Amino acid sequence: MAEQHSSKGIMWATIIVAIILIAIIYPLTVKQSKSAADAAGGNDSADVRIQPVARFELAKAAPAVAAGPKDGATVFNSVCGACHNTGAAGAPKVDDKAAWAPRIALGNDALYKSAVAGKGAMPPKGGAADLSDGEIKGAVDYMLAKVK
Repeated sequence: MAEQHSSKGIMWATIIVAIILIAIIYPLTVKQSKSAADAAGGNDSADVRIQPVARFELAKAAPAVAAGPKDGATVFNSVCGACHNTGAAGAPKVDDKAAWAPRIALGNDALYKSAVAGKGAMPPKGGAADLSDGEIKGAVDYMLAKVK
């Protein structure tokens, strides 16, 4: 009987020790940080849990403010020179008088019209649609002055 009494005591001591250990360890292991769902007022819906980390929106850039009309040399160097200095896409080089002779024979108005409307591989206004017709004419006059 002493053995039975002794084993009951060991059993109750083990149960009490286990309860004490659980009471001490459980609060330490419970997650203390809040999740995004908890921060949103306890709403644990899927929308709250899968919100994006960041948002990206494209906006139109403000147009650059021009300081006024560009002169012929500026337009030629920034737009026309890319092809007319190298002869790219069949463009007559600015220093090739023989290539320009038949074009000059057509007259300035025909050259202005070709430059504004485009011709062959050259797009209208040389691809710089923001240029005015006057600026394009200035560039044509600049090229003609270099050819003559």
